[in-house]
Amino acid sequence: MEDVFIRYFHFLGIIGVGATLTAEHLLLKSEMTVTEMRRIAVIDALYGLSAGIVLLAGLALWFVVGNADYYLGNWIFHLKLGVFVLIGVLSLWPTFFFLKSRKMTGDTIQVPRKMIMAIRLELLLYFLLPLLAVLMARGYGVMG
Repeated sequence: MEDVFIRYFHFLGIIGVGATLTAEHLLLKSEMTVTEMRRIAVIDALYGLSAGIVLLAGLALWFVVGNADYYLGNWIFHLKLGVFVLIGVLSLWPTFFFLKSRKMTGDTIQVPRKMIMAIRLELLLYFLLPLLAVLMARGYGVMG
């Protein structure tokens, strides 16, 4: 029964990451007010919380519920994990920017175009993860 709860939290985290990343993408503009930036900072904190839930539940699936040897011997799993880590690394710049910007004073904050593109890249990479998960579940990627 514990595997049901672990999978449930894994899915909740996945949904949370997708929702908050999409919200950031839709709300982010090249010029924002401090109030808008504070709102995005809260959404980004929820994004980080959701990603943490995905990571912890995923590790529990890997080491507690699943067959660790299967995951270690599957190149698609390694790719999926690498994409997840890359998304996390890409999210650091926007997170630090949001945290810094919410404390600023003044009317507007200029958001760098490259940062908007980084969030779009995160979202694009995020959409690869379900495909990789389905391929893994179907037995693709097993080495040897």
